[in-house]
Amino acid sequence: MSTNRTGGARAGAAAEGADDGRGNGVVGGVDGTSGGGTRRSGGRGSGRGRGRRATVLMTGAAVLLTAVGCGSMPDDGDVREVKASPRFDSQVRVYSVPPRPGARPEEIVEGFVEAMTSDDPGFDTARKYLTKGAAKDWDPSEVTTVLAAGPTQKVTPAQHSSETPSYALSGKQVAYLDKQNAYRSAPEPYSKALGLVREKNPDNKQDPGEWRIDAPPKGLVLGESDFQRIFRSVNKYYFASNRGDDDSAQPWLVADPVYVRKRTDPQTRLDPVAQAVKALMDGPSSWLKSVVSSGFPSDATLKGGVKTLAFGDNNSLTVPLGDKAANVNRKRCTDMAAQLLFTLRELTTTSRIQEVEIQSEDATSLCRLTEAQSDRYAPHSGIAAGPVHQYFLNSKHRLVQMREQEDGEEAQVVPGALGANGLRLKSAGVSRDERDAAGVAEDGRRMLVAPLLAGSEYSALYRSDHGSKEPLSAPSWDGRGDLWFADRDRDRKTSKLLRSVGGTEPPQEVKVHGLGDGYVDSLRVSADGVRIALLVVEKDRKTLKVGRVEHRGTREKPEVEVGGLRPAAPQMEEVTAMSWAGHSRLVVVGREAGGVQQMRYVQTDGSTSAAGLLPGANQVTAVASADSEHLPLLAQSQEDGIVRLPPGANWKTVVQKGSMPFYPG
Repeated sequence: MSTNRTGGARAGAAAEGADDGRGNGVVGGVDGTSGGGTRRSGGRGSGRGRGRRATVLMTGAAVLLTAVGCGSMPDDGDVREVKASPRFDSQVRVYSVPPRPGARPEEIVEGFVEAMTSDDPGFDTARKYLTKGAAKDWDPSEVTTVLAAGPTQKVTPAQHSSETPSYALSGKQVAYLDKQNAYRSAPEPYSKALGLVREKNPDNKQDPGEWRIDAPPKGLVLGESDFQRIFRSVNKYYFASNRGDDDSAQPWLVADPVYVRKRTDPQTRLDPVAQAVKALMDGPSSWLKSVVSSGFPSDATLKGGVKTLAFGDNNSLTVPLGDKAANVNRKRCTDMAAQLLFTLRELTTTSRIQEVEIQSEDATSLCRLTEAQSDRYAPHSGIAAGPVHQYFLNSKHRLVQMREQEDGEEAQVVPGALGANGLRLKSAGVSRDERDAAGVAEDGRRMLVAPLLAGSEYSALYRSDHGSKEPLSAPSWDGRGDLWFADRDRDRKTSKLLRSVGGTEPPQEVKVHGLGDGYVDSLRVSADGVRIALLVVEKDRKTLKVGRVEHRGTREKPEVEVGGLRPAAPQMEEVTAMSWAGHSRLVVVGREAGGVQQMRYVQTDGSTSAAGLLPGANQVTAVASADSEHLPLLAQSQEDGIVRLPPGANWKTVVQKGSMPFYPG
């Protein structure tokens, strides 16, 4: 069978600045063979009928246009992979090409898949591959399905001449974005049948009509590389609402990660800043909404017609709201401004946002909030300048501290009872204000607590009665000053999660929903106290899960549970160590299936990026990070001892012998 690929549908790219480094990327095509072979679009191999991707690279006045090809109708079983787009520079814009007259069914399917990756306003070009009815009903924002690679086009040949071949998109699903653009990890096979029909021309009854898709997939279907090219993760912020036993405290802002487009949204025409503001006003994600609240009225919107929000010269931003939010009092307006300021910090890549002003629809100023004024909304609001010290256990298993900035400084035994009289510990944790410390005694069964103050005495807060070895996990302090740890019975594969109010009250068990047959091996609580990261042992391997901390009681009768467990590193076969590394990010040590140990950043929603991979240290058994990205990572290496990774540098050995490095928290 001959192959003639001319004028088919391909996505083009218009770049403002540098190209993607590949020049004219060949997309590959049909190999021209007949029989039960496999054909793939997206390859670079030689052969007859090789297709090309049309790229438009605009740098100043220079324009480069490369021709496009299309494939012929297959006559037997066929699999065609629609490859993901190359990794373009963030300034590159991708525009799709409409179907050519007389395009065959496989060209229509392939063209539609590529058009879903484009920046065309309203996805107008993608809709041209659909029937008129399907184009009207298709909602690209309904869901975004993320596949490990570009969707594979499967073709089932017609059995009779009067029939039409059937088509399906398939692949390995990684995750999806829901209607709120929240990332949901969902590793499973993906397959969606596509219906194609000939759409008749009512003005020409002799015309057989053009092939069009009348049953498209829900929303968008993207390969992972396209997804990372098009979208970026942004934290929107809401107030912790379930403080339960601490109603008098200043409410803290809690990060809720979502994905927005890096450029103008084709559907809404909102720029990235306006997208983030709209996502914030739409309310928290379904996973977090039971434990947070928003200062924005439920029907708050941007002022009608506002599509772009630009930062001023002094890194200030004015946000004009619709009339539904015009009657809020000043306190609530200030809360809204704090949510905006925290949310938009990550979108100012060159310098931090300094001020947010909220205006009514008639441009009346409702309130302003500066960055300095917003500090009281952060979980670390009671701490002047973040952690002062880094901590670990030295070669004699004594708790020691050293200042972060002073390389070569000799670590000093901490003041107070946990550092006195040669007390040996298995693990330890220090409160976020660095006033108190907790440590597991050398026998692994007693949790000791003492102020970090010379002359203080420790108290035995808890003793495990389990017979298994080292039942108590390392302790963790949340920003409220409460102490958390697990009491593990490794022989019976069970555990109890315990919380001590203020680190002084008798620990109370916290029920963990969704553990199944697993048990909690170790834990870290977020600074806001609303989320908890758990290393769960299940079927003799450790996986990382994140849950919500739900407070329902009073200080006299606290009721605390952990719910909504979800995987935070689903791409890893096993996770051996972890630490919070920001408001919605963790640093983990583990390995993928069949892989070697690696260290990387992961989001609490389970998403990752190539930029999250960190340089590895040798045989890491523990890792620690502060909430600030400006502070170095700490790790315990079996070969190199306690090591430190400053930003932009390589790992450096702190001490040759030591264990369990950690920051306050």
